Amino acid sequence: MRLHDKCLPCVVNQVIKVANITGITKKEELLREVFTYLSKMNFDETTPEIIGEIFDMIKRHTNNPDPYKETRNYYNSLFMELLPEFERKIDQAEDSFMLAVRYAIVGNIIDFNPIHNTLLEDVYGCFEKMEQLELAIDDSSALMKNILNAGTLLYLGDNCGEICMDKLLLKKIKELNPNIKLLFGVRGKPVVNDSISEDAYSVGIDEYAEVIDNGDGSLGTVLNRTSPVFKEVYNKADVVIAKGQANYECLSEEDKNIYFLLMTKCDVIANDIGVEENKLICMKNKAWKN
Repeated sequence: MRLHDKCLPCVVNQVIKVANITGITKKEELLREVFTYLSKMNFDETTPEIIGEIFDMIKRHTNNPDPYKETRNYYNSLFMELLPEFERKIDQAEDSFMLAVRYAIVGNIIDFNPIHNTLLEDVYGCFEKMEQLELAIDDSSALMKNILNAGTLLYLGDNCGEICMDKLLLKKIKELNPNIKLLFGVRGKPVVNDSISEDAYSVGIDEYAEVIDNGDGSLGTVLNRTSPVFKEVYNKADVVIAKGQANYECLSEEDKNIYFLLMTKCDVIANDIGVEENKLICMKNKAWKN
C-alpha cells in the first residue's frame, strides 16, 4: 500500500511531538533534515518505511538509540499485570479461541505513539466492554481451520503492551495445534513504540513461540528491507498473522496466506479495507490467490 497524501501531516506531526517529548534542543535542524528527506522521497514507498527513516534521524538528533525504551517497559509491565484476569476469562469462555482473537485485536488500541495518542482510560474502557465488541470483518473461522492444518505460523507483532495480548492468542493457537511451529516477528531495531526482541522476551512470548527480529527498523514489515533469515521464515510459513495498521500497509498486496488483526485507527486504512474508523478487523488477505 503506497504512501497516501493524507499520511504526510501525520508524519510531520509525529516528528514535532517526538522532538518535544525527547527534548531536542535544536528542533529546527531536525525539521530541516526531515523536510529535505520528504521533498525527495519516493511516493511508491509505504508510510512505515518513511517513518522508520525519519525515526533514525530523531535518534541521531537525540543521541538516543531507543527514545521509547522506558515507555515500552512501562506498558509491557502494566498489561502483564492484567494478563491473569484476561486469561481466566478466555479459559471460561464458550468460544475461547474467538475471545483470544478479540483480546489480541483490542490490544491493537494500545498505541501510545504521538500519531494516535491513545488515552489509557480508553484502552481500559475497551477491555471492560470486550464481550459486547463485534468485528466488522470476521474471518476467525477460516483462521482456526488454517491453524489446525498448518505446520508453521509466523505471528507479526506490533506495539508494546499489545504483545501481552498476543501472548494469550499464541497460547490458544498452541492448544489448538500442539504440533504447530510458532514464530513471533519483531522489529530489528527500536522504532517509536513498536516491539523489539527484548520486549517479546520480557513478557514471555518465548514460552510459546520462537522470537525472530526482521533485521529492519521500519514500522511494520517492509519485506524488501528485512534480513535473509527473516525472508526465509516468512516465505516458508503456512500462515501469517499480521497485527496492526503498519503491517497491513506493508503486506496487504502480498500473495500470501495472511490474516490481518487490527483496529482501524485512521480513515486511510479504514477506506482501503472498506469499513469505518475504530472497527475491529480479523481479515484474510484479499490478495492471496491460492
